[in-house]
Amino acid sequence: QVQLVESEGGLVQPGGSLTLSCAASGNIASINAMGWYRQAPGKQREVVAAITTSGSTNYHYSVMDRFTISMDTTKVTTRLQMSNLQPRDTAVYYCTASTARDYYPEDYWGQGTQVTVSS
Repeated sequence: QVQLVESEGGLVQPGGSLTLSCAASGNIASINAMGWYRQAPGKQREVVAAITTSGSTNYHYSVMDRFTISMDTTKVTTRLQMSNLQPRDTAVYYCTASTARDYYPEDYWGQGTQVTVSS
């Protein structure tokens, strides 16, 4: 089993920046990919960004050039640096991990953290 703990989200003004981090514990040797999903009220959950242990990344088209995902394979942490945030980015963000090396890591989930973009 793998446990994922996310940092606190928060309230950000439009155009602002925020970085989310996530630390993994447990059977971290089994992890081959980590990612971030989000779910806005009334909408389906969607993958925002993912990264494999080989360093390959993938992003949702709506966050390309604004969000950057990284992973420290030593500590098995992942960060999501978000810039130029817009109200449409408001959602609960979930850290995820998987044993498969793919762009949809869904084996393990964090508890979620709220990000609100509003003036």
